[in-house]
Amino acid sequence: MTDRVGAGAHLLVTGGAGFIGSEYVRQVLGRRDGTRITVLDKLTYAGNRANLAAVEGDEEQAGRFRFIQGDIADADAVGPLVAEADAVVNVAAETHVDRSILDPEAFLRTGVIGVHVLLEAVRAQADAGRHVRFLQVSTDEVYGDIAEGRSVETDALAPRSPYAAAKASSELLVRSYGVTFGVDAVITRGSNTYGPYQHPEKLIPLFVTNALAGDPLPMYGDGMQVRDWLHVSDHAAGIDFVLRHGEAGEAYNVPGGTELPNRDVIGRLLEAAGRDWSLVRTVPDRPGHDRRYAMDGSKVRALGWAPLVEFDEGLPATVAWYRDNAAWVDAAKGGDWADYYRRQYETRLARGQAAAEIDAG
Repeated sequence: MTDRVGAGAHLLVTGGAGFIGSEYVRQVLGRRDGTRITVLDKLTYAGNRANLAAVEGDEEQAGRFRFIQGDIADADAVGPLVAEADAVVNVAAETHVDRSILDPEAFLRTGVIGVHVLLEAVRAQADAGRHVRFLQVSTDEVYGDIAEGRSVETDALAPRSPYAAAKASSELLVRSYGVTFGVDAVITRGSNTYGPYQHPEKLIPLFVTNALAGDPLPMYGDGMQVRDWLHVSDHAAGIDFVLRHGEAGEAYNVPGGTELPNRDVIGRLLEAAGRDWSLVRTVPDRPGHDRRYAMDGSKVRALGWAPLVEFDEGLPATVAWYRDNAAWVDAAKGGDWADYYRRQYETRLARGQAAAEIDAG
């Protein structure tokens, strides 16, 4: 099998202080194969330098690692870094659908303008005779709501939220640069990812940290929205596998293979946290909430990749991680967290409580 980015390469990982990006950095440097990584991260609320502490605290890994705080939409910052790299892995993104409903513009800046800046820098290297491979990390949400069956890579993109639309737009840009300018680019579409170091705004870490604290769990609607769950270590491994072995111009689904309604996930995490269903509050659903995502992973499996972490093992381990890392959780819930949580859930929780009292009375 052709290894398009060999050991000892220099990778530019954008968004490398975030949830998936930091796992990717830890995993690749942990192989100790001479690969060097430069991380470019804006350090928004979801970017956390502490996520890279294990790398920076390891003398051998730290010698192959560099961190730069910056914005992928800043061409002056991006150009020189791409000029040093053998490949760019773009994990930088505004990632939470709820926040994209509150503030769509931030998603367009990172997901469209930022990707354009990166691609222009890669194109400039190609024009100068240097080959730089580009990988865009995308999501199953670009397919939109899937009533039945599983999405394949040739299906039309039908995003239904500003977040998903920004991701789909970035994919179209990447494809256009491959066709028009010959940029060597690949795309991964990961399913719902969970695991350690995920910001508490997402379903599993929000419900786990709330459950551990004895706080209400705001479940959207009937909780029967179906998602396919992928452990972050598998997601990072899938990204790296496609970077090294994927065909230029192709997209690859990276599914976890565990489709569950949110209600089932909530029940399992409550059990792992030692709590019961009395903490759950049914709240009004968010606008345009997709009912089901599901992807076919045959294409990437044919290359030789498959997920390794079973959900029944990964979820309890994730609950334990959040229980054991209270300081990290407290820091993640700093900054604008209280304001965001109030805007997102205060009214919903009040309406859910009122409805429950009416039903009970």
